[in-house]
Amino acid sequence: MSAGPVGLLDRKLLFVTGKGGVGKTTVASAIAMLAASRGKRTLVCEVDAKGNLADFLGVGPLRFQPTEVRKRLFAMSMDTEESLKEYMRLNLKLPLLAKMGPLARTFEFVANAAPGVNELLTVGKFTWEVRERNYDLVVVDASATGHVVGQLAAPVAINDLVKVGLVRSQTDWMIDILTDADTTGVVVVTVPEEMPVLETLELIERLRGETEIDVASVVVNRVLPELFGRAEEEVFERLRKPDGVAALSARVGRVAAGTGAPDDVADHDVVHDDSAGVDEVLDGAELAVSLRRSRVPHLDRLRDGLPAGLPVLYLPYLFHRSHGVRATARIAEGLGEELGF
Repeated sequence: MSAGPVGLLDRKLLFVTGKGGVGKTTVASAIAMLAASRGKRTLVCEVDAKGNLADFLGVGPLRFQPTEVRKRLFAMSMDTEESLKEYMRLNLKLPLLAKMGPLARTFEFVANAAPGVNELLTVGKFTWEVRERNYDLVVVDASATGHVVGQLAAPVAINDLVKVGLVRSQTDWMIDILTDADTTGVVVVTVPEEMPVLETLELIERLRGETEIDVASVVVNRVLPELFGRAEEEVFERLRKPDGVAALSARVGRVAAGTGAPDDVADHDVVHDDSAGVDEVLDGAELAVSLRRSRVPHLDRLRDGLPAGLPVLYLPYLFHRSHGVRATARIAEGLGEELGF
């Protein structure tokens, strides 16, 4: 499955966003891991510097300087002050300052006095990496839904304020990269629940109305498969009755004891009481069906509310709370299947 006219991994810059708790960092890590596994030199970066990205990649703390965490995959943590130092060294031809005290105070003053400076330094870092072709793909674990629009709109806002000079020329090429749909896209992550779906639809509307950056795809995380059809559900209902539980418990107990195959067990031949275990299995099946049914209306609302033609990718519910490189690899595998690899 291709994510629109340009395949998701064929772009050069992807901003991954979504409501807090939907798996934004997981998906950003998985996209980067998938791209690297397919031969692309890839950089993945976290913006909020909470340290979660390192956990999902199975590495130690990340810094501003990119670190190769596996073959062709590099990771970093955004630091706007370090970004300013890099900007001054590369664009103003100033030597790297050994004493950061005065610069740090100046940075703090400018960042607080001029709205959008922090965001400009953040977005500028990623667009610069794209411009210099240092990586085949840059994946940004961007701000959550409430802040990402302002972050992405910062270059245009600064460009409108500054009409001449170096800052103007810098924001010109940033905007060119950001608004090129073949180069840059936003990936919005959600889950099939009421509030995340509503926020996703609102975010896409804002991105399309307040920026010219292309929405590359929506990724629906934690989707429950249809494990059981109506016929199976009717069987579960019959097994819920006392006679059904007793018969199933007898069969489970006999097999567990190693005294015969299920077909050899009569309904009255109970080796030991396994009804509690049978109830747990039936409870699990009922829960899976109920969860899926409760999420289907939210998926329908999402599909109905999305712009026509916007690609939607679905990722399975992993049924565990732990996160790390193994979970990221499983999600990357799921993404690869959705993308047709």
